[in-house]
Amino acid sequence: MKVTSVLIAASVASASAFVPAPQTPQTTQLNESIFRKIANLDLWEPVKNSNEYGARNNKNVKVGQLTERSYVPLGLTKAQYEKIRADEQAKKAANYQRNVNKAGKFLDYTEFYLARGTDLKDSWYNAPNRGHRMAKTKYDWSGEKNDAPVWTGVGNIKKKAGGKK
Repeated sequence: MKVTSVLIAASVASASAFVPAPQTPQTTQLNESIFRKIANLDLWEPVKNSNEYGARNNKNVKVGQLTERSYVPLGLTKAQYEKIRADEQAKKAANYQRNVNKAGKFLDYTEFYLARGTDLKDSWYNAPNRGHRMAKTKYDWSGEKNDAPVWTGVGNIKKKAGGKK
């Protein structure tokens, strides 16, 4: 009996060596908010007004200078290629500035509503466009043959029933 009890005690002791140690439960509480963690990942500085429209003008964004080892397309000299690149950069800057100048300008719905006259009478309902603002198009889509350009206004005059303009 002694042998059996010693054998059982030894097997229990050896088996308990392979049992993992109990772990303490970890907390699910965040020490730092998720936004703060993500915001700290980059080097963004809100002080520079980088989120404002038109902030690209305050940054040092430019086209790199060509060196002797730079790529120049076949058939162009370095000076010609630099001029093309400078012209493209100027075109991009002018387009960006044009869009910055348009920023924040919009048509107030109340002004549109009052100008249409829907608050006073319903004459707008009988108009061909029913009070909507219409976009100008490059072409005359009426189907009538007209040799004059649309921008001259000549083709916009309709003939009356008597044959007169």
